[in-house]
Amino acid sequence: MNTLYDSESFEVVHMQPVAALEALLPAANMPRPPILERHGFEIVDKRSGKEVYLDGSWAELFQRHIAAWQLNTPTQEEVEDTLEQYAGLAQNPVVVH
Repeated sequence: MNTLYDSESFEVVHMQPVAALEALLPAANMPRPPILERHGFEIVDKRSGKEVYLDGSWAELFQRHIAAWQLNTPTQEEVEDTLEQYAGLAQNPVVVH
């Protein structure tokens, strides 16, 4: 997990796939936690208390936004506007484990 963005309104976390995490896990015969098969992004709308998990083609589309932001640094308002669009997909309430 890697937090990419955190503001008063939103938090974005990048979930890493198996290949990225294998190097971090010990080689001993210890139980392994469940690991994702592919990467994804969790977007938490702090205002509504809901989150959406993007994987597959949704994650690829969001990854393109991130790549564009790396080339052209956006304002916080531009980032929040984009996250607002994805937050419209949020249906899951945020649950603290």
